[in-house]
Amino acid sequence: MRKLFYNYNIDLNDDEIEKFQKYYELLIDWNEKINLTTITRYEEVIKKHFLDSVLILSKMDKAEFDGKSIIDVGTGAGFPGIPLAILLSNTKFTLIDSLRKRIDFLSVVIKEIGLTNVSLVHGRAEELGRDEIYREMFDLSISRAVASLPILLEYCSPFIKKNGELLLYKSLKSDKEIEDSDNALNKLNCKVRENLELCNEDEYYRSVVVIDKFDSTPDKYPRNPGKPKKKPL
Repeated sequence: MRKLFYNYNIDLNDDEIEKFQKYYELLIDWNEKINLTTITRYEEVIKKHFLDSVLILSKMDKAEFDGKSIIDVGTGAGFPGIPLAILLSNTKFTLIDSLRKRIDFLSVVIKEIGLTNVSLVHGRAEELGRDEIYREMFDLSISRAVASLPILLEYCSPFIKKNGELLLYKSLKSDKEIEDSDNALNKLNCKVRENLELCNEDEYYRSVVVIDKFDSTPDKYPRNPGKPKKKPL
């Protein structure tokens, strides 16, 4: 694991490796009870889940995240939030998911591996994004493998403060998704800064679309649960 991460300019210490190892064991154990991932082989989990979640640190300095608050929208089995929280101990993470069983799993993960910088919230993004406890309270939003970019913008941007950022993980066709997002970007007061390529290898491509939020989210967004997916902006 250490060598693989180092190949992408990410150094792991012994404590971080131990946390990832325990995370893997818990993931596989719980995956027998609830559907968390179809990827279960050790080598594939390490690369396609753990490394993939933190690849952004191969392009951005850890110090850029110090003291920041980050919300992971639709975290699922904890990606990318948990791997990032392991490496960014000075950053506060809030992970949200609509399925209670996933939140139960993640509560065990953060306890077992000793993460003190992670909070968990059960709920739908469309509802939490209207809640004053969470609306426009975060510096950054992250999300991975949740929805196409126009839908994701409506899920994520309401959580972010004015002048905050969205870091949205994408694979192939990210350029096409950006083209299809003009209307959503305009209505949600956001603009794409760059599509940051993190990895481009055989059968493995990853980029992060970096989006700036230049003004507050209009009150009518996010729309009611299910609406962003059924009728994307």
